[in-house]
Amino acid sequence: MANMFLRELIRSYRERDPAARSSAEVFLCYPGLHAVIWHGLSHWLWNHGFLLAGRFSSHIGRWLTGIEIHPAAKLGRRLVIDHGMGVVIGETAEIGDDCYLYHQVTLGVARAGSGKRHPTVGNNVIIGAGAKVLGPITVGDNARIGANSVVLDPVPGDTTVVGIPARPVDRKPHGSEPQWDPYGIPCDESLDPVLRDLEGLRAELSEVEVRVARLASAQAQARQRDQQPAGQ
Repeated sequence: MANMFLRELIRSYRERDPAARSSAEVFLCYPGLHAVIWHGLSHWLWNHGFLLAGRFSSHIGRWLTGIEIHPAAKLGRRLVIDHGMGVVIGETAEIGDDCYLYHQVTLGVARAGSGKRHPTVGNNVIIGAGAKVLGPITVGDNARIGANSVVLDPVPGDTTVVGIPARPVDRKPHGSEPQWDPYGIPCDESLDPVLRDLEGLRAELSEVEVRVARLASAQAQARQRDQQPAGQ
């Protein structure tokens, strides 16, 4: 069982990361892989009542990899953490299968309290570098979260969100399969609703400037006619 888990995890890295040249390289040199493996030990200790040992084990994993995963967090299969440095996954966070996290991602809390405090992430979700997903919200299957976004509201499945706070953007059609978006960003910057609104405002401003220029020209011509002597 453990061998199958490790093989499919390594295979996920090799399929998604073109820099991964061999299984040996992934096993020896990828801190995201090490963090997930280490979390398996910490999670087992936590679930069997060895809470302090679980926390200490996760602390060692953080020291070795730069990735902090609380031992109570629930991770799905084939989780890829790319680069990994600075990733934080909180106590009540849940992550589905086939997800992809980049460095400096935080699955954290929006406010202090007890109970469910961290996000639940569905299957096949990509979270871009530096993104913060905060609170007991749900991120649906096949969602994409752009780099440096701050997500405070639930994200429906098959949706891409970007910005602070994160807003949905249109996703370009890519056949019938869920689209792979590096770093979770959409393929076309023109799909960003903020940029699209700014372009709309710029076009309206240009139209207003043209109208004002026409009115000014018409007024100048009217003044010239009024100033001409009678009979000319």
